[in-house]
Amino acid sequence: MKVPFRSNRNSPHDAPRRRGRLAVGSGAGRSPGPGSARRFALNIHSAAGQVFALQVLIVVLLVVAWVAALAVQVTRDNTREAERVSVTAAESFANAPGTAAALKSAHPTALLQPSAEATRKKVGVDFMIVMDTNGVRLTYPDPRYIGKKFVGTIAPALQGRTIVERAGGPPLPGTSGTAVQAVAPVKDAGGSVVGLVSAGITVKNVSGQFDQQLPIIIGTGLAALALSTAGTALVTRRLRRQTHGLAPAEMTRMYEHHDAVLHAVREGVLIIRADGRLLLANDEAQRLLGLAADAEQRQVGELDLDEETARLLASGDAVTDAVHLAGDRLLAVNKRPTAPYGGQPGWVVTLRDTTELAAVTGRAEMARERLKLLYDAGVRVGTTLDVVRTAQELTEVAVPRFADIAVVDLLDVVVRGEEPTRETRRQMRRMAISGMGEGLPLYSVGELITFLPTTPQMRALTRGRAVLEEDLGQAQEWQAQDRDRTRRLLEYGIHSLVTVPLQARGVVLGMAHFYRAGHSPAFEEEDPSFAEELAARVALAIDNARRFAREHATAVTLQRSLLPRGLPEQDALEVAWRYQPAEAAVGGDWFDVIPLPGARVALVVGDVVGHGLHAAATMGRLRTAVQNFTALDLPPDELLAHLDDVVTRIDSEESTAEGAEDRESEGVTGASCLYAVYDSVTGQCTVARAGHPGPAVVHPDGTIAYPDVPASPPLGVGGHPFEAARLSLPEGARLVLFSDGLVKDRDRDIETGLESLHRALEGTAERTPEETCQAVIDATLPARLSDDVALLVARTRLLPPSKVAEWDVPSDPAAVAPVRNEAGDRLREWGLEEIGFTTELILSELITNAVRYGAPPVKVRLLYDHTLTCEVFDGSNTSPRMRRARSTDEGGRGLFLVAQFAQRWGTRYTARGKVIWSEQLLHDGATPARGDALADALLSQFDDPL
Repeated sequence: MKVPFRSNRNSPHDAPRRRGRLAVGSGAGRSPGPGSARRFALNIHSAAGQVFALQVLIVVLLVVAWVAALAVQVTRDNTREAERVSVTAAESFANAPGTAAALKSAHPTALLQPSAEATRKKVGVDFMIVMDTNGVRLTYPDPRYIGKKFVGTIAPALQGRTIVERAGGPPLPGTSGTAVQAVAPVKDAGGSVVGLVSAGITVKNVSGQFDQQLPIIIGTGLAALALSTAGTALVTRRLRRQTHGLAPAEMTRMYEHHDAVLHAVREGVLIIRADGRLLLANDEAQRLLGLAADAEQRQVGELDLDEETARLLASGDAVTDAVHLAGDRLLAVNKRPTAPYGGQPGWVVTLRDTTELAAVTGRAEMARERLKLLYDAGVRVGTTLDVVRTAQELTEVAVPRFADIAVVDLLDVVVRGEEPTRETRRQMRRMAISGMGEGLPLYSVGELITFLPTTPQMRALTRGRAVLEEDLGQAQEWQAQDRDRTRRLLEYGIHSLVTVPLQARGVVLGMAHFYRAGHSPAFEEEDPSFAEELAARVALAIDNARRFAREHATAVTLQRSLLPRGLPEQDALEVAWRYQPAEAAVGGDWFDVIPLPGARVALVVGDVVGHGLHAAATMGRLRTAVQNFTALDLPPDELLAHLDDVVTRIDSEESTAEGAEDRESEGVTGASCLYAVYDSVTGQCTVARAGHPGPAVVHPDGTIAYPDVPASPPLGVGGHPFEAARLSLPEGARLVLFSDGLVKDRDRDIETGLESLHRALEGTAERTPEETCQAVIDATLPARLSDDVALLVARTRLLPPSKVAEWDVPSDPAAVAPVRNEAGDRLREWGLEEIGFTTELILSELITNAVRYGAPPVKVRLLYDHTLTCEVFDGSNTSPRMRRARSTDEGGRGLFLVAQFAQRWGTRYTARGKVIWSEQLLHDGATPARGDALADALLSQFDDPL
């Protein structure tokens, strides 16, 4: 047991409470007071006193052991030093010059004795002996032993090796103790051993180091003893405070408390000795293993345990959270060695009954897997706003984690994006299947299915809840749908079904069917509720896709209804166009081709910011506004200025309208536009743009140019003037106008798009506008269109000079008649005699007005293409207006007659005045009235009521 550590700063009020906790059930309520501290420190019966005595004893033993070990180490070092000195001395003398020669001389002793003694004294060894190969001494410190046999081992030396051993010869004067001697061979020049040299030294003579260290060792030991005793006293004092002076018996009672806890816990505890003997088994362990009361102190193999359990407990392997079946119990076993924590080597084993926990864990694991499946469904299903793809994603998520086969059927009206009704519920179309093996006899994808009212599918659809069929072999109502098909499904191995309606926002969209086949377990009671949860999440994505499909179709329909249905009749340009709506959401791109008087044509390409119905509706408003401004025959820069005011007003209305923050239109502001007017008489094209890409021009020789049209801010910004550029286009040139969706998307910047457009336009000089449009679309459109694309390609034509007639008119009313006559002659040349009278009448009225009310110079021009256009120019900016003349008025009926006999008429302003023009249709059955019709028109001006 570990005694709890507590702080020394204890409040006096806390002492009774601490003592109470320590003494529960033991009677140990006594604790020494503050005045008994010194008495307690000397009380050998207390735990602190016993610890103090034991620690002092341990320190003393440690110091003694340390001194003894140091002495042994010094002795061992001295012996090694003696061996080294003796070997060095013997080998040095044996290899000294003259030693071998002296041994071969007639009197070796006389020659070697003096040098051997001199060497012995110089080196500091106790003896230096030279002997012959028979071991007879030739030198010795005591001459009496010369000539006697050497005491020691010489055989290795005779073989040429040096040997070290303990000396055993006669004692030398002044020496005592163990001596170490070395025997080294003496070799002649030929390598033969001719003698031996032995040097030795007494170990005592090299042990002076120990004698010098001994006082230090003893002093250090005493100092360590003093310091350790002082430290032990401090530890004892702290232990006394923490144990509150408890005696060992009192602490034993505390251990008894822990023992009681050990047997009260609901976890089995076993302590097994290393030899397999059971030392301890608490009550829970005895219950779980069925141990007898006398099981302790018996070998594990002797206990009444099954073979696997006995092997697990007796093995020498650690175990962590192993699940083991013991009888009818499922136990979680942990086995750990006790050796690292003190005590005898052995094992501690803990057992926990997990029989019920396993079932709970299995259900928790299933719940976790299903939660993960629902999460994956939320992430993976509905990634696109496509009904078919969303249905397929549901089946892919469900297989194989919930079902072996998953099928989705949707109401046929849902597939079309329409709102489902109760009457349309039985007609379903198969949209997706996953897990389908070879030859699975299910209805195929795309097939229209009508379920019988009694089938599980229709029951689920009627109730609005999932229906479970655990055994399809017994489901007669399911089999009644198609007995041949269901029989083949059963033979295939399908045996269980959960069918669930797909409902979102109170609307039934279709059904999801989940099948299990083969060896998979049948669906259980809790599976339908999970299927409903899965279907509810997926149905919302399907409904979103359906609503998007409906809105997208509505927006596309609206936008196409607002775009031109066809090209108007005109001779100035040969025009082809392409319009591609975005896949995700319809935008606000538009284009227009508007014939203008005077053999001119206006070309428009625009783009409203944003997507959806609002963008399409705004586009329609702007297209209408452009057409209205075109009727005023405004120059391109002035028209864009008026259009900028319209966009600003639209944005202002949207931002201030009540509930604007709840509408999709919030934030849809601004638009871009390019407006061009081409004159087929002069070949001039005037272009202005507001935040829109400029045009491209492909010349007849194939060269491609990008005219420098002044850039202006987008419409709706306000406060900026617009500028126009005038281009001279030869006949046969192609003017290419486009919206930014053609050259820019999420994965491509505008520079890259323009390069692709340039490559597409290369080599198209001989192609028609229709072929050029298709080539550009094929080369530049990305695989997935993220923005609308509008493209116009117009090839220029010039009106032949033979179909243009011009006259300068003097400022004299008498000049009207000659011009009228010349115009009649020109009409006869063109074969237009049938409209000559009305044309002369129109010219007379227009020229008379210009001469009378306008300013010089006055000029007349006739243009003959698919219509006849009469134009009268003058230098005045005053505009005539048509009014109904009273019966008493002498004039005021001229413009009325012009309006009656012309298809249309109007006024446009130029930099030097104005032009009054009229158009007449040719040879189409709409010949203007003559004779009686003219009389009726004139007389109608005098039919005032009485």
